[in-house]
Amino acid sequence: MKLYAINTGHFKLDGGAMFGVVPKTIWNKLNPADEKNLCSWALRCLLIEDGDRLILVDTGNGDKQDEKFFGHYYLHGEDTLNKSLSRYGFHRDDVTDVFLTHLHFDHCGGSIIRRGDQLVPAFKNATYWSNESHWNWATNPNEREKASFLKENILPIQESGQLKFLPVPERSPTDMGPLPLATFHDNLSIRFVCGHTDAMMLPQIRYRNKTIIFMADLFPSIAHLPIPYVMAYDMFPLITLQEKKSFLSEALYGEYILFFEHDPVNECCSLQQTEKGIRQKDVFRLDDLGGD
Repeated sequence: MKLYAINTGHFKLDGGAMFGVVPKTIWNKLNPADEKNLCSWALRCLLIEDGDRLILVDTGNGDKQDEKFFGHYYLHGEDTLNKSLSRYGFHRDDVTDVFLTHLHFDHCGGSIIRRGDQLVPAFKNATYWSNESHWNWATNPNEREKASFLKENILPIQESGQLKFLPVPERSPTDMGPLPLATFHDNLSIRFVCGHTDAMMLPQIRYRNKTIIFMADLFPSIAHLPIPYVMAYDMFPLITLQEKKSFLSEALYGEYILFFEHDPVNECCSLQQTEKGIRQKDVFRLDDLGGD
């Protein structure tokens, strides 16, 4: 198995929205805002090469939206999905599986491209993976989250016939703990979390005797490690608090490595206990772990 960080560029989001109730006097030291109160964030995906499978986790924003849409998000940087794949000797047609943590536009926008007047899968040879619970949530969105679920990113996946659903583990109504892990592939399990959006999926990978977690929007960046640093974008912030607290305790004990999708600088970190709580220990690039 070999893992690759696939950088697809950066975009900007409102700093206050990204840090919720945390005052700007605090979060602005972590990710300084521009004159419009916008902070830069990465669109970092993960490529997993394992035998004859090439699994891409999330696909970034893509580029098919109009100028007005992207005018809100200020895409910048030289990296693109195609360039990053090519850097490691791959082409999008080599991808066998596209695993979508959830269907917000900055995580699945690159899944679909425009070909003339048609919207078609960007990865013609891949199976696209979601889960039925989140799919139904995204295709029948609430008013607050509707702007993040764009039908042009989502519906063509199903229409292509390339979509498959992973089962969401069941639990009793009185069980408030984390959902059980599901198996996706050898050395690759799935964690389900529900605070940010319904049934978001986090890949958990056993790699070189280490456990690596793709954090998606549970921990968008290292700056979000403190428990109360919860995004205003989260649908159920109190559930996010519980999920963060439970996960960090487990991750510290298990010596997990966290891989960040949106941190503008840091790809990965390990954890340590400090007087302020669980925080980053070592910060490093995924490539520093080497490969088999």
